[in-house]
Amino acid sequence: MDLSAIVKAYDIRGVVGDGLDEAVVRDLGAALAALLRSEDPTTSAVVVGHDMRESSPPLAAAFADGVTGQGLDVVSIGLASTDMLYFASGSLGLPGAMFTASHNPAKYNGIKLCRAGATPIGDQTGLRAIREAVEAGVSAGPGGGVRSTQDVLAGYAAHLHGLVDLSGARPLKIVVDPGNGMGGYTVPAVFAELPFEIVPMYFELDGSFPNHEANPLDPANLVDLQKRVLDEGADLGLAFDGDADRCFVIDERGEPVSPSAITALVAVRELAKAPGSAIIHNLITSKAVPEIVAEHGGRAVRTRVGHSFIKQTMADADAVFGGEHSAHYYFRDFWRADTGMLAALHVLAALAEIDGPMSALMEQYSRYAASGEINSTVADAAGRTAAVRRAYADRPGVEFDLLDGLTVSLPDGSWFNLRSSNTEPLLRLNVEAPDAASLAALRDAVLAIVRSGSAP
Repeated sequence: MDLSAIVKAYDIRGVVGDGLDEAVVRDLGAALAALLRSEDPTTSAVVVGHDMRESSPPLAAAFADGVTGQGLDVVSIGLASTDMLYFASGSLGLPGAMFTASHNPAKYNGIKLCRAGATPIGDQTGLRAIREAVEAGVSAGPGGGVRSTQDVLAGYAAHLHGLVDLSGARPLKIVVDPGNGMGGYTVPAVFAELPFEIVPMYFELDGSFPNHEANPLDPANLVDLQKRVLDEGADLGLAFDGDADRCFVIDERGEPVSPSAITALVAVRELAKAPGSAIIHNLITSKAVPEIVAEHGGRAVRTRVGHSFIKQTMADADAVFGGEHSAHYYFRDFWRADTGMLAALHVLAALAEIDGPMSALMEQYSRYAASGEINSTVADAAGRTAAVRRAYADRPGVEFDLLDGLTVSLPDGSWFNLRSSNTEPLLRLNVEAPDAASLAALRDAVLAIVRSGSAP
């Protein structure tokens, strides 16, 4: 059995019925339990949650069979967002498994795994060993594990409320679009007693995603929310992805707010509580983020893209907060795990502290023009990347960085990053420049090389 198609660098994900089925998932549960028991014989249980996809409950049940067959108990929290599962793992002190394919279409599902305290399990920290154990054939366990259920939704909401003080917040009108994903389950619980008027969109849990994909990173999936914010005269809009661990913000004008700007805002708030702390940002966030962190007495630490890199670097630097361009936000007070909901509460608290609109609040955190991520399908990603580097190699004042893909910094303050996808024949381009005209020129020049081989 070859599981390389579904066991990725950070999680397990694939098309249900095509490499990912109950039999495979049962073996994955058994392999995880065996690994955990070998590392720590005192490990007693695994906490399991799942999203609203039709395939999630039976897959979670099969996984539980595998775990209990190895002698470990299973604590089921039922329907959950991914950050709810992290809360359960952290608060209960148990390893965890979350069944979700996040923002992927309905035919997909997957598993995000963590050790106790929401510590991620990735390729180098156990996922490869789990895959190899299943491929080799998992040995029968002693059995005897039992299942129980626990409701953690109220505890999750209470924990978030304890991290952001909204008791004196002014009333706000907020349109929320979870895209029929798990935000439709968590938002009512978290916002129930807060002084905000919530205008719900697509709160019905439906893993077929009948209205639009639950992927706010794609601008097409924000159109309905943007229109509703304007129609309602709302103060802002919030969009969550399918498993509700990411949150995107729309201002009162219907304009998307850059996740880099949100990273800077939350960083300033966290630094006010923990002066001088480290703040993590990946290399695709705006350069405004390290600038603002330094201006507020913090220490900006740059890392590669990806939650496993962010979380490891947060632990190494004892960082109080971390943010990514993809709207993943990580908090030391949340077991260094990512939670879009906590980031949203910080945004609301900041807005509630001023008399002006969301757009005015964010002006101080938005300093440069950014392209967002632009994907190009290419047959030879390495060759195209090398061609781009050659095109800029002889220009005076140009600097190169190979931390994650190719980052090129230009003398006028512009920069771009070109990264290969790990799973598709794509090159991902992100560009930032001092103004829109410089951005457009640089973006078009790099894309010309990537897509046609011509020089800028």
